[in-house]
Amino acid sequence: MTLPATMTAIAIRAPGGPEMLVAEQRPVPAPGLGEMLVKVAAAGVNRPDVMQRLGLYPPPKGATDIPGLEIAGTVMACGSGVTRWKSGDHVTALVVGGGYAQYCVAVEGHALPIPPGLSAVEAAAMPETVFTVWHNVFERGGLKAGETLLVHGGSSGIGTTAIMLAKERGARVIVTVGNDEKAQACLKLGADVAINYNTQDFVAETRKATANKGAELIVDMVAGDYIQKNYEAAAMDGRIVQIAFQRPPKATVDFRPILMKRLWHTGSGLRPRPVNEKAAIARALEENVWPMIARGKAKPVIYKTFPLREAAAAHALMETSQHIGKIVLTV
Repeated sequence: MTLPATMTAIAIRAPGGPEMLVAEQRPVPAPGLGEMLVKVAAAGVNRPDVMQRLGLYPPPKGATDIPGLEIAGTVMACGSGVTRWKSGDHVTALVVGGGYAQYCVAVEGHALPIPPGLSAVEAAAMPETVFTVWHNVFERGGLKAGETLLVHGGSSGIGTTAIMLAKERGARVIVTVGNDEKAQACLKLGADVAINYNTQDFVAETRKATANKGAELIVDMVAGDYIQKNYEAAAMDGRIVQIAFQRPPKATVDFRPILMKRLWHTGSGLRPRPVNEKAAIARALEENVWPMIARGKAKPVIYKTFPLREAAAAHALMETSQHIGKIVLTV
């Protein structure tokens, strides 16, 4: 299969607004040991991409400067050591960068087959969110059937995925959202309670929804003053998992609830994780989540798609926070 020498990719001209995303010609990358080259059909848009564009989330050492952390497409070439995939296979993959392009390199163990019945757009909307949700809600957060999960940003890609996976595994789900339309969308997906943080106090509403017990697990992407509120909303022996910082990462906090409630506050980032750890999450997803998708119990919520060259418009939409579910670029 003959590959072109160059491809269209979206570069970040300089740190700044969405207009800093520009299409340019780049060499088609070559897959190295344990890697494959994927012809990208679609690429998911995520908050970390926005943070990278703003200059606040640089790619790991050695990674491409092209943004984009999740893709779906067709394997075009395999580097040495690749045994599972071959040219022509349709995959979705978590990548360390480079998704906003016509071709992208993926690590063999970070790719999964596109589940039957899912389009490339739907498949591209999954890796960043399902890897994050599975690891932080179930592996790190240890959510069990019968427990209550509180998810901030319930209408985001992370939030909508967390609702479906947690409900399917027997948990109760409370979400916080910014308006009533988002609340209704989350309830329709299966959330038990949706709290509008602009008109309601999520601590009081969480306690009310749990007979004053609180949530056993809280997944937070906000930080700032939410750190203290999470401690107040948590149940005895509750777990709080920090996955991002949309508000300042520094806050003045009263830590007494950690002692009084025996709380556990942890966090994790996905992009800098070692290759073998991300591969282990991929195996867990194929074993636990892919059958759920095959049974129709979970499916990515797609809000809007944009052609690759309109990546700036996709980022502008993400920054309005109007979307419910995922924004995806089509290539």
